[in-house]
Order: sequence, then structure tokens, then C-alpha cells
Amino acid sequence: MSTLWRVECRLVVLTLCAALTGCASVTPIPYSEVASSSYLVPNPTDTSGRIPYRYATTVDWRAYNRIIIEPVMIYRGPDQQFGDMSEADKASLASYMQTRFAEKLGRRFTIANYRAPNMLRVRLTLTGAVVNTPVLGTLSRFDVAGIVYNGVQTARDGEGSLTGSVIYAVEIFDAGTSRLLSAFVTKQYPSPYNIKASVGPLAAAEAGIDKGAEALMAQLR
Repeated sequence: MSTLWRVECRLVVLTLCAALTGCASVTPIPYSEVASSSYLVPNPTDTSGRIPYRYATTVDWRAYNRIIIEPVMIYRGPDQQFGDMSEADKASLASYMQTRFAEKLGRRFTIANYRAPNMLRVRLTLTGAVVNTPVLGTLSRFDVAGIVYNGVQTARDGEGSLTGSVIYAVEIFDAGTSRLLSAFVTKQYPSPYNIKASVGPLAAAEAGIDKGAEALMAQLR
């Protein structure tokens, strides 16, 4: 019986992995009710699909040493991409994002709550997320079919099988003048072989938030 069960599980994983590219992956869009939506254009330099839309100006980020991080907003527009995610899970991700971005950016900037010269203002809007698939998400890292699929995805910086993700918009302003300096929509997810990020419904989305915070920190150096 146990052998039959293992075979059936492998068949299920193989079938689900084959369907991932077509139906499970969520593609970000320039969300209509994000304030900078009209500025966003397709990003020709993005080959991974992580930042498909961007607006950029020429900025010397070294001229800024302080930053305001607005409270993370949960997007409520009709084109949101949360699926059937609960309000509690959305709120949990927004709170995690607020904490992690403050921690990462606090290494480079002094966090402030007032506007002044030489200061940036960052607005983060959580626009979508996908939860991990329980059990099968982790199992697919060890099953033969899953190993093949996830190996290919790792090589192309793609998403792992049955793994969650997070999508959000970032808008960066000059705090003194309110001029929009940069904006983009990004989708973040962990490496397919980050086993820890496959356990728990929000683990992959949280790992994606961590990667996104690191990426923004690198941009603003």
C-alpha cells in the first residue's frame, strides 16, 4: 500500500508541476489604482519577470541620508491579485513588509517621520500574493519530477513548484518636493530550493519580501 501511495503522489506532483507555468503563476500588471500607474512602462531590462513595469529618473541616491517609510497599504483595486487570500493573511504580510523594509533600509538611512531636505519618502503597496500549497509544495522538492522542474526554474531564476509569491508596488519620492523619483511593480519569490520557504502558507511570500527589501536597499546605495 505504501509503495502504491508513493507512486500516486509522484504522479500528482508530476501533473501539478506540468501545469504550473500555465495556471499557477500570477503575472503582475500596472495596477490601475496605484498613484504612479500612468508613469509605469514595460521594463525592457528585466529578463526574470521580477520587475516587469518601471518608471525611473536620473537620481544620485547618495545625496539622501534619511527616509520616511509610509505605512504599507493593501491594494483594494478591482485588478488586485490576492485570489481568495484572507484579510488576516493580507494584514500579516503588510505588517511583515513594514518591519522588514524598515530593518533593511535602516542600515543605509536614518528613519524619520517628518519631511526635510535630503530625504526620501517610500510608499509600499501590497497588490497580490499566492500562498504555498500545503505538503505537496515541500514534497515536490524531493520527488524526481519536482527535482527536474525546480532545477530548471533555479537555472532561470524562476518560481519553484507549488510555491507562493508576493507582488507589490514601490513608489519613491523626494520628501521635500514630493517629486516622484522612481516607481516599479515587482514580484518576489524564494529560490526553488529554499526548503524552509515551502513550509507554511505565507513562508514563500515572506521570503519574497525579504528578497525585495534587499533589492531595494541595493538600488538606493
